[in-house]
Amino acid sequence: MEEVAVKIILESGDARSCAMEAIQCAKSKDFAKAKELMEQCNEKISRAHVVQTGLIQAEASGKKTELSVLLIHAQDHLMTSITVKDLANEIIELYTHVHHR
Repeated sequence: MEEVAVKIILESGDARSCAMEAIQCAKSKDFAKAKELMEQCNEKISRAHVVQTGLIQAEASGKKTELSVLLIHAQDHLMTSITVKDLANEIIELYTHVHHR
């Protein structure tokens, strides 16, 4: 279970980093790089989500998941990263409009 939690933490942490870097690229008017980073962000979120879905499906099938602080941290990390991704998309869109006026 620790390996699963760490995989979620790593993928979602990397996704968050990509999103934050993408915001900085958009701020600097490098919209191509921002788009590339957001694509990477989406891929990493998807990989973390696949792992999370596996846990949910296993539990739905009757296999109980032992809760640990590490797993709770992983879930929190993923939710936060998804929020940062969504906000990054909005911020990049705003920078795009501002810089292309």
